[in-house]
Amino acid sequence: MPFEPTFLLLLLGIAVVLFVTGWLSMEVTSIGIIVALAVSGILEPNEALSGFSSPATITVVGMLVLSAGLDRAGIVDYAARVLSMGTRAGLRGLLVVLAIPAIGFSAFMNNTPVVALMIPIALTLARKARVAPSRILLPLSYFSILGGTCTLFGTSTNILVDALYKEGGGPGFAVFEFAPLGMIFVAVGMGYVLLLAPRTLPDRTAMADLLAVQAPGRFVTEIVLREGSRYLGKRLSEAFPEDQDVNTLQLVRGEEALLQPHPELQLQAGDVLFVESTARNLNHLFSDPEWEPGTAVADAERVEVHTMLSGEIPAAQDALSTADPKETERIHAVDLRMAEAVLTPTSRFLDRRVRDLGLNRKHNIQVLALRRRGRQHQYQLRELRLSAGDVLLVQGEPDALRQINDDGDFLLIEGVESTLTFPHKAPIAAAILVGVVMAATLGLAPIVFLALAGIGLMLATKCLDVRAAVRAIEPRILLLLASTIPLGYAISKVGLAEKAATELVRWVGTENPWLLIGTLYLLTNFMTELLSNNATAVLLAPIALSLSAQLGVDAKPLLIAIAFGASASFSTPIGYQTNTLVMGPGGYRVTDYIRFGLPLNIIMAIAATFLIPVLWPL
Repeated sequence: MPFEPTFLLLLLGIAVVLFVTGWLSMEVTSIGIIVALAVSGILEPNEALSGFSSPATITVVGMLVLSAGLDRAGIVDYAARVLSMGTRAGLRGLLVVLAIPAIGFSAFMNNTPVVALMIPIALTLARKARVAPSRILLPLSYFSILGGTCTLFGTSTNILVDALYKEGGGPGFAVFEFAPLGMIFVAVGMGYVLLLAPRTLPDRTAMADLLAVQAPGRFVTEIVLREGSRYLGKRLSEAFPEDQDVNTLQLVRGEEALLQPHPELQLQAGDVLFVESTARNLNHLFSDPEWEPGTAVADAERVEVHTMLSGEIPAAQDALSTADPKETERIHAVDLRMAEAVLTPTSRFLDRRVRDLGLNRKHNIQVLALRRRGRQHQYQLRELRLSAGDVLLVQGEPDALRQINDDGDFLLIEGVESTLTFPHKAPIAAAILVGVVMAATLGLAPIVFLALAGIGLMLATKCLDVRAAVRAIEPRILLLLASTIPLGYAISKVGLAEKAATELVRWVGTENPWLLIGTLYLLTNFMTELLSNNATAVLLAPIALSLSAQLGVDAKPLLIAIAFGASASFSTPIGYQTNTLVMGPGGYRVTDYIRFGLPLNIIMAIAATFLIPVLWPL
């Protein structure tokens, strides 16, 4: 077998394994692909680097920045809050209220920020309706995915497929060409969610909530009974009555550790208790002088949870030596909040240890606990490497907490209240997006230039500043596209795409277009659940184009099967970023995605198999 196909198959296999397992970061794997393609001689250096200058990459990055402008303008937040005002509907009514903005906004902007903005609103509504967050957050992710299938701008997958189609000599897709099948997906998906969510999704209110300020999730932390405390000699049930909602998981006395101690157990000085409660209740507990706070992670050290209250932070200590009495009083009266922060799928802190985050050094924020997939972690917190969807219980001043939220590395769920606003820049940001969509619909200019023009207008009108625009450019997505686009080109160049298309035809034949479309859709859908939607679309699009050339049929239905198969990812938390984002707040396990999402995957596959050849005949 010739060197080039063999090497490329080996490179492709290694890349897939690394993307799936995460043994190396996505950025490192992506750079390795680019270097390997150039060094091996399969591609010329300029070809290996072509992913950076590809219209697909620039368009996707442009839409990310435009989405950031809409995010900063507060449009999604405003619309979702207006729709939610006064609603007292049950679970199904609540799902409909969430579906309207999630589907509507996801059709025209990146759906990850849409979901991020709506999670706190969804949780507030869940509290009012007395519905567990685990019953609404996964449907919220599904709604955003379904909305993204309706237009060319709705998902980066559609933009990629369109750009690859044009590079292959095709005419590309119109802005609303995906809408006929997309709207059917929306209708079928909403019907499925409304019918089965109440019966299928777990109710984990006691274990894995992430509710808004008045009803946060539950965490485990440590407190110590002080000498002279009024609770000395009291029963455990007297220290923590049932109405306080504080559960004692373990009591350590000397060398003895008692799991779930009896409520009648009498307390002694120095008793160490591991208690479980909400962030709000723990905050009240820490302020009780009868108890000594436990410890928290301040970068590479463990410190008392509330050392910051006494001004014992480095910045405060330095200031105390020169400050006047009034200033000293202000420093000691630091307004601390406990908040719950979800690590976003695009965070630069992914795979970093807690001790290496620098949250205390940069923001005077301490980490108290971590929840991952419904499990609490407190021991060896400093050594834990973070994954997307992890929930940190952190303590800091409100401004500092807002800062880490604005930086985009964490989604702040609880602890700092947000206000209902409609910033004056919102109409301008909305007008810019509408202008971009209308110009693209009318074909006035290529989409890549329209996206860049939209960014320029966002910056010129100060809807977005340069710093926020740069933060919106997600390095992981940029490098993923920059590596997989030349990889897809190499697959075509060495003939692997043609061979794969030939094998596919040999397996399924040419007589039945439904079988061909269904096979291509299922292959795409399966790969998306293991890799990602963008990587799968880039790798399979060359095969679809080769298949079209071999059979002498229109490439459009084949590419649409890939676009929808890559977007309709419901049965794993890694196939789509929004699925990852809701995993921590909802307390979901992988089995929840499989149980609730796999039947929807199958239903969508059946719908696509029969409808694509009808809507776009081969």
